[in-house]
Amino acid sequence: MPQSPSEASDLATTLDGRLAAIRQQIAAAAETAQRKPDAVTLIAVAKTFPAEAVIEALAAGQRHFGENRVQEGMAKYPDLRPSHPDLVLHLIGPLQTNKVKQAVAHFDVIHTLDRQSLAEELAKEFAKSGRRLPCFIQVNTGEEPQKAGCGPKEADAFIAACRALDLPVVGLMCIPPAEEEPAPHFALLNKIARRNGLDQLSMGMSSDFETAVMLGATHVRVGSAIFGGRSYPPAG
Repeated sequence: MPQSPSEASDLATTLDGRLAAIRQQIAAAAETAQRKPDAVTLIAVAKTFPAEAVIEALAAGQRHFGENRVQEGMAKYPDLRPSHPDLVLHLIGPLQTNKVKQAVAHFDVIHTLDRQSLAEELAKEFAKSGRRLPCFIQVNTGEEPQKAGCGPKEADAFIAACRALDLPVVGLMCIPPAEEEPAPHFALLNKIARRNGLDQLSMGMSSDFETAVMLGATHVRVGSAIFGGRSYPPAG
């Protein structure tokens, strides 16, 4: 039976209701694209939100989480893993080379491999620790100077360089320019991935994840649509 407007509104005010609605939207977009809904992994981006919000999402069945900062991941998740051994933590923010050891120890997937120096540090740490995290290469599809990621024209060579280091590259990631339509960027990322034999695409956020799913996303990174608006500390 369809939900009444009041029931839908009540669901939208709860975290588990918002998660359920997003999962339904992902499923609908996948079906429109003639894809299986379970081919898309929903990553709940919990950056700036407390561990209590993660615990609430865990209670609602969510298991994949994303954090932008290594330190925040280290602070929130170790206490949660014993009771949720299937929790998967994704690093979706820029990774400094001096944080590689901590990232490899505390995260499960890296989405922001974007330069040769980082690739080399990851290869060393994987060999030293015995942990080999799946890696997505970040592509700066909009070629924005302030944004991380290798350029689209350099992507093929960088993928080859990472493979030469025996890194477990599983796919590509992008963040389209905020002021542009995301679809052409998602399509470009898909094209680069296909010609390099990669079948995983980390793309799509709260405002555009349905478009991303229709254009092949296997991982969508959704934060505010699940946890609500963020309040950042003032700069300075």
